[in-house]
Amino acid sequence: MSNILNEFSMNFFKLDGKVAVVTGGNTGLGQAYAVALAKAGADLVITTHGRNWEETAELIEKEGRKVVFVQADLTNKEDRKNVVKTAIDNFGKIDILVNNAGTIRRAPLLEYKEEDWDAVMDINLNAVYFLSQDVARIMVEQGSGKIINIASMLTFQGGKFVPPYTASKHGIAGITKAFANELACKNIQINAIAPGYIKTANTEPIRADKARNAEIQGRIPADRWADPFDLMGAVVFLASRASDYVNGHVLAVDGGWLVR
Repeated sequence: MSNILNEFSMNFFKLDGKVAVVTGGNTGLGQAYAVALAKAGADLVITTHGRNWEETAELIEKEGRKVVFVQADLTNKEDRKNVVKTAIDNFGKIDILVNNAGTIRRAPLLEYKEEDWDAVMDINLNAVYFLSQDVARIMVEQGSGKIINIASMLTFQGGKFVPPYTASKHGIAGITKAFANELACKNIQINAIAPGYIKTANTEPIRADKARNAEIQGRIPADRWADPFDLMGAVVFLASRASDYVNGHVLAVDGGWLVR
């Protein structure tokens, strides 16, 4: 037994020589995931919905890693296939997929429009499934891979005024478990990260509302909102050899929000 234990080292957390695809990895939490993977040693392909990637490129290249950006509408089949092709053409493989890209639209459920429901589900759930399917085919051929989906506190709760977002994030948990059931035997690990309340541009209006901010922070045992920095260790862990026996799990990184 002691000989087996001695095989473990901090190198298990390194991603040297790995290639990661991060969707929506040029801003917010996606940028934090991408930079974390680069710091651990991975080269990256990052999908964007615009051209605002200069800062992310600088942060990744500062780590001595390569990065390729692809403008893509992930609800479009041909765009998804182009993301995969870009990764293979530039790096020859895909070791890690982080399904970060998503959207949210708010309205009371009795007033929610069908087109808004469809728009949220298309990017948050359908695109995740079909891109993961395409990438999983490559990982099966390689004999290894890591898929990391981005869930939410609304994977566990109902929320208000965001019915399709809630449904999509519950769906992410289901996809994560279904993929794990079929692909774990192929040496592919599929897990999810469920961020708590994070300081990003998207949450700035909530944090500016003193009453709402106090209500949220008062429920967090850690007594603070998270910074994107707080998610970086989780994505490296789930992308690395250190998590090879973790599969189908939704990892909450929430300062204790769910336990209160």
